[in-house]
Amino acid sequence: MVLAGNNKESWFRGQKRKMANKLINQLGLPKSIANIFTARNIITAKDALSLTEFELMELLDVGMSEVTSAMAHISELVCPPCQTALLLMEQRVRNESLAGHLPTQLKGLDEALCGGIPFGVVTELVGPPGIGKTQFCLKLSLLASLPVNYGGLDGRVIYIDVESKFSSKRLIEIGTKSFPEIFHKKGMAQEMAGRILILRPTSLSEFAESEHDCGASRQQALGWHVSFIKSLAEFSRIPIVLTNQVRSHVGDESLMYSFQAQSRSTKGDIPVTFDSHLVAALGINWAHAVTIRLVLESKSGKRFIKLAKSPMSPPLAFPFHITSSGIVLLDNDGIEMKGPEISTIHCQGQNALFNLEMAGH
Repeated sequence: MVLAGNNKESWFRGQKRKMANKLINQLGLPKSIANIFTARNIITAKDALSLTEFELMELLDVGMSEVTSAMAHISELVCPPCQTALLLMEQRVRNESLAGHLPTQLKGLDEALCGGIPFGVVTELVGPPGIGKTQFCLKLSLLASLPVNYGGLDGRVIYIDVESKFSSKRLIEIGTKSFPEIFHKKGMAQEMAGRILILRPTSLSEFAESEHDCGASRQQALGWHVSFIKSLAEFSRIPIVLTNQVRSHVGDESLMYSFQAQSRSTKGDIPVTFDSHLVAALGINWAHAVTIRLVLESKSGKRFIKLAKSPMSPPLAFPFHITSSGIVLLDNDGIEMKGPEISTIHCQGQNALFNLEMAGH
């Protein structure tokens, strides 16, 4: 697939260039005035609009009324039509209704997302190692390849596995436990698994350099990648789900990010020791680029999946646990969260392990 640009603005710029390069003799001007434009080497709408009316009057040797009439005609054809806020809102609602969703089959979460993971935008999963991000992605892969009459998309999946965590055995286990009536049919498991294409990088050297490089070059690379991914989701009208790891913040660095976990005790200024303070690893620019953000965390002996960012729902948290059939919500109603708590990332009981992993990098 060839994309015209990395985002919607690129598409609009391309449309404006296309309109500006329209030939004068194709704009429906009176033949007499169109011939004068051509004779003076004013070939395109851009050529005409680059000059003032007085300059055109002198160059074309015609009256001001003729110049004004011609320029109004050219401008009307070349300039995009005005749109009201109401029209834009109606178009967005109409496009979203046509776009569709990939149901997660987590009832409360699907209701909050108006049907599931939306097409045409980027959805992000953020959380510490071992919290359930891979389990969530495996289930989504199955649901995307599941037949429509069972609530799936009957589609194909590209699963980019940069950490080599994809497990075909676990995928089949989730499928068998979640959809026994399908997976027990002869050949169905093979057919669905055949629709999931796994891509693994052959070399991690460039990836590692990108991960540890600091400054503008790293942010520029991330910016290019997320722009491309957003364009792919939008122009192809497909759901795209990304995972993002976490890292410990340094000093007040977390205040710069939308994921901040600045949690302190009430006595003095002593950090709470049972909770690690984490931020999303890819930083604030990446965070702003995603449309839906789900934070997976562990707190107070429970795991939560938090709808931290969504244009169609208030911030909600759903307790969950992981079973043989994948992630299961403990309560479909969700807990509405206010303030910075929805953006924090807790990793209870994993401080030592997490710090050890960070020291090993």
